Amino acid sequence: MTEPEVRMVDISNKTIVLREAEAEGFIRLKKETIQRIVENEIEKGDIISIAKTAGILAAKKTSELIPLCHLIPLENVEIDIKIEDEGLRVISKVKAHYKTGVEMEALVATAIALLTIWDMVKKYEKDDKGQYPYTLIKEIKVVNKIKHVT
Repeated sequence: MTEPEVRMVDISNKTIVLREAEAEGFIRLKKETIQRIVENEIEKGDIISIAKTAGILAAKKTSELIPLCHLIPLENVEIDIKIEDEGLRVISKVKAHYKTGVEMEALVATAIALLTIWDMVKKYEKDDKGQYPYTLIKEIKVVNKIKHVT
């Protein structure tokens, strides 16, 4: 049996167009933790600003994290974090004029922002055994992808 060949997709013949992608995900947290976030009482600092910054940085490093992704010159990354009843929703929007889409960058931005939130609140989410029976990251998905054709 021969090994399947691993290779980056050749996009050299594609044209450069504006591409946009939006991804979102959710982290379920205890009510007490959400209240701490609202009242800016998280020991590690401003959770929303730090998670947004982490998401932007992650989008810019996607090709370093996912082996076959192309290095895309991103033009805009926006991260929105909404506090909801049961946790926080992260929405990442990415734009670039390039030959291939930016959905992986939007997904990575969302995932890393969510993981950053987890890291910043883990102290408050642990039970008496040091476990996380309630905390959950879920529903990371692409919600919109646009290729602007001129």
